[in-house]
Amino acid sequence: MKIGMCMFLWTTSVTREHEAILRDIKATGFDGVEIPVFEGTPDDYRRLGEMLDAMGLERTAVSAMGDPAMNLIGDDSARSAGIAHMQWAIDCAAALGAKFLSGPLHSTLGHFSGQGPTREELSRSVASQRAVGDHAAKRGITIGLEALNRFECYLVNTMDALSAHLDEIGHPNIRSMYDTFHANIEEADPIGAYTRNLRHIVHVHISENDRGVPGRGNIPWAETFAAIKASGYDGWLTIEAFGRGLPDLAAATKVWRDFAESPQAVYRDGYKHIRRHLDAV
Repeated sequence: MKIGMCMFLWTTSVTREHEAILRDIKATGFDGVEIPVFEGTPDDYRRLGEMLDAMGLERTAVSAMGDPAMNLIGDDSARSAGIAHMQWAIDCAAALGAKFLSGPLHSTLGHFSGQGPTREELSRSVASQRAVGDHAAKRGITIGLEALNRFECYLVNTMDALSAHLDEIGHPNIRSMYDTFHANIEEADPIGAYTRNLRHIVHVHISENDRGVPGRGNIPWAETFAAIKASGYDGWLTIEAFGRGLPDLAAATKVWRDFAESPQAVYRDGYKHIRRHLDAV
């Protein structure tokens, strides 16, 4: 398995200004980083990929859509805009040198209808994801859709619901990711939710229940890592944590207080936490 660090802790736009942080992440022992894709051009991400190559850091990509005008389960106009946006994000991820693009890439983050998903919305999602998957296949990218808690989305909140939807989509480049933070909120049995749905899981986020330092909260880590190891999963274990450094990102993730004494504590202690559990099972 590979251990990664998501750059959301600092930014939604990684540039050369983050070189010192990236180098320390590498020195800590991480295999790679997760790069947010929210703005820029494929050429920008190609240059970033070259910088990461020089540091010896592999990478995955993460994104989300917060604009209802490009909703993959919305009307024809919103769906068309959403598919075009996803094609752009896929092109950026490919230019970056990533093989995986993950996140809540199924519907608009934080946008609610006041009810659960309708059959029509689920059907629109199937059509949208198949179109996105076709473009991802051309670029060598696998999409890892994320089940989010009910306070952030309404289309898919549990791994069972997400997997059932993926079965209906039926595209090899549209898969799922497992996030310990969301599972802790929505799953009656977070470990079972992982093991039952292995057939689709291509990426894992290691995220504490308070979004702070992995290992300092109440996620059942010993059982989680034991299940991951026993499953034969051999992909990324990527730390996702959030802070107050960027006001817009803090507002989007509902972060109103500091969860750690420093960003360094998050990735240094978080890395030790993952390594210790992997070595123990």
